[in-house]
Amino acid sequence: MGKLLERVVVEPLLRLMRMGATPERLAWSLALGVVVGVNPLFGSTTLLVLGLAAAFRLNLVASQLGNHMMYPLEIALFPLFLKLGSLVFATERPPMEGHHLLAAVRHHPWDTTRALWLWEWHALVVWVVCAAVTMPLVALALRPLLRRMMHKAELETV
Repeated sequence: MGKLLERVVVEPLLRLMRMGATPERLAWSLALGVVVGVNPLFGSTTLLVLGLAAAFRLNLVASQLGNHMMYPLEIALFPLFLKLGSLVFATERPPMEGHHLLAAVRHHPWDTTRALWLWEWHALVVWVVCAAVTMPLVALALRPLLRRMMHKAELETV
């Protein structure tokens, strides 16, 4: 696992730093990818990260790297965001078992679709609030790590 992490994460980040990316900008870029990468709207993360990274002039490669590293966590957090959304907005909890959801779709397709969009919307609102708090913390935590990485790489090339 260590070699894979080095090849897939560390080496691309070091290449970006050698091309002039600063640890501070990379920290914000990675933080954007990490935070957007766990949003509860499946299939939206790549385009959302591209748009936001371009809008804020962050590093697209680092943002996508952070985004794609979060995919397993996105799946794991999806039910949590749905449950929190229904709790915050005091709506009926979504049926988390697949057979209940399929039965609802078969018997009441329109009502189920509306309910799913409502749950999704509520989950997205919860995610936005969490993202606003989490992104600066992630960037702050990554900055010293990236600085050490850059310093170590500079020492190795000397």
